[in-house]
Amino acid sequence: MVLLSLLFVCVGLIYISTHFMSRPLTHKGFSPPISTLPNSNSSAGFAALPEKTAAWTAPQESSIPPGALGDSIRYGRELIANTAKYFGPQGKIARISNGMNCQNCHLNAGTKPFANNYAIFFANYPKKGARSGKTDQVTDRISDCFQRSLNGKMPDKTGKEVRSMVAYFKWVGQRVQKGEKVGGTATAKLAHLDRPADPAKGLLVYKEHCQSCHGADGAGQKAKDQLTYLYPPLWGTNSYNDGAGMYRLSNFAGFVKNNMPYGIDHNNPVLEDEEAWDVAAYVNSRPRPHRAQEKDYPDLAKKPIDAPYGPYPDHFSELQHKYGPFKPIVEFGKSTTASMGITRGRQGDHRGQTGG
Repeated sequence: MVLLSLLFVCVGLIYISTHFMSRPLTHKGFSPPISTLPNSNSSAGFAALPEKTAAWTAPQESSIPPGALGDSIRYGRELIANTAKYFGPQGKIARISNGMNCQNCHLNAGTKPFANNYAIFFANYPKKGARSGKTDQVTDRISDCFQRSLNGKMPDKTGKEVRSMVAYFKWVGQRVQKGEKVGGTATAKLAHLDRPADPAKGLLVYKEHCQSCHGADGAGQKAKDQLTYLYPPLWGTNSYNDGAGMYRLSNFAGFVKNNMPYGIDHNNPVLEDEEAWDVAAYVNSRPRPHRAQEKDYPDLAKKPIDAPYGPYPDHFSELQHKYGPFKPIVEFGKSTTASMGITRGRQGDHRGQTGG
């Protein structure tokens, strides 16, 4: 009888082990080992990756080559990190920008996941630009950032500074091939709300999470040298203008969701999606410089649904295109004939680098 009981226990243990240990773990906070993740060439893209993972990491600074090329790469990185020292209101090379730095929108000099990093930037060019309607070169994209996010003018495209920036972009994205799908680029794509994003609610979020760094007036905080910003201005004369990528609500909401308050990342977000949409609405409801945009998106079918200025290939108002709700606009695109050029596939978010 004792032997029979022991045999029964052993069989039970074997069954439990094979039945339960073979099942995937679903406990909150569990992340599968990296070896189980699809690589950056996966056709599934980043949507297939677990929430708490990033597919792309920037090369180590220690891998910057020696010699003249390395010097150029390091100088390019310095220009991205401290743009205003060279091109701001007191710039030592030229005074052609608002005083913000490129890395105010491209965090950690463009190396942080879901923070407008430069993973695919160099590999993507030349490419047909939806906003410009022409084939853009890398320097055209830099020009966009200077004119829109930095509300200024483009430096000499053939000069040492621009060449060094291009060298840095190439080095950052050295492992990425043209057309390759890479996780964690641009900003997170948040689900659309069933209502318009609400600036009044966003003000409450701003006061709780943003005001201590960016100020009640949105003017930001200058660094000790008074040449650059420790925390950039979010509106006002020294902020990005209304032609910048951050003026699109989806870009700003995705950016703050995974990067703000400063210091957090996509693995540990603080804001709920609704809070991110609402604070984006509040910030972008505030006054800022204007840029003429009549020539943007010559093919209206390629205009993003949250571009906050007309004309549009639909009947929705400029206000709804700015704050939403966006779902009716998406549904309209789905129901419209492809021959009219405004189907969902052509009128979608058109995400890429969103800083400029």
